[in-house]
Amino acid sequence: MVFKRLLGSLGVGGPSVDTVLDPGAVAPGGVLGGQVHLQGGEADFTVEHITLELVARVEAEHEDGESEGTVVFHRHVVGGDFRLAEHERRSVPFSFPLPWETPITELYGQGLGIVLGVRTELGVAGARDKGDLDPLAVRPLPAQEAVLEAFGQLGFGFKSADLELGRVNGTGQQLPFYQEIEITPSPKHAHRVNEIELTFLAGPAGLEVVLEADERGGPFSEGRDLLARFTVDHQAVGRVDWNARVEEWIDGLLDRPVPYSSQDAYGDHGHGYGHRSGPGVGTAVAAGAAGLAVGVVGGMVAAEVVDEVGDFFEGDDEGGDEDGGDEG
Repeated sequence: MVFKRLLGSLGVGGPSVDTVLDPGAVAPGGVLGGQVHLQGGEADFTVEHITLELVARVEAEHEDGESEGTVVFHRHVVGGDFRLAEHERRSVPFSFPLPWETPITELYGQGLGIVLGVRTELGVAGARDKGDLDPLAVRPLPAQEAVLEAFGQLGFGFKSADLELGRVNGTGQQLPFYQEIEITPSPKHAHRVNEIELTFLAGPAGLEVVLEADERGGPFSEGRDLLARFTVDHQAVGRVDWNARVEEWIDGLLDRPVPYSSQDAYGDHGHGYGHRSGPGVGTAVAAGAAGLAVGVVGGMVAAEVVDEVGDFFEGDDEGGDEDGGDEG
């Protein structure tokens, strides 16, 4: 995970930056670490600041259609206010926690089609220059993994995942976007539901789990969207029958009322923006003895995902950034 960038705003002879992330995926709320390596240019320069930005590819829905853009959802200053001598090599270590609501990009090592990146901004001589993006891999928290694995063991399938600009009403959401994981129904529920959309909103104490079911219509009735919210304590991961808990959630979503444990909070919540299908990731989830297994289906679909990710990291419109985080 490396990128190198000549400080373009200073032209030929300016310093260059090489940011290297520690290997492996990081969980939401976990510590992202690495090194920023600087190479001095053809003269001495004053480095005013080195700032890392966490950037996400996000979709938005409007009355006129859909659009995509990048959102900066966290900024962290890792150093600055020093003199970088001509041709000097200097490394600046960094470590800082990811926001708890950082979307997950992989499950059991398989990508979900979510694109996140780390971008280094170098401030030198009154100019700011943003380097290329370095891919950021985020694995699920134990509670998120337990919920997803239970869905798989109950016969639900993974369809796609995306990030949508907007808010989930009635929640403690902090970021300006949320992640939707689209799940195909189990055989038990296929006659009633087209798909289920799952959103995790993590925090230090636990998760808010938001479920929305696209209920099928009948001969004399129209389909409808059914929504519910539940809370999960991080400490509950090892002492809950998650298959039973998720089945209880689905029953409560489709056939209220239903009794809930003291750990669950129930309510109706709408999304701030309209719903849409994912970016055509085409991954599928199957239940097995070891739990959920995620794989990309079809070479053409896999190639499309690679193109999307490549386009994002090779060249993006910085003018579309929105800063949803705080400078640290």
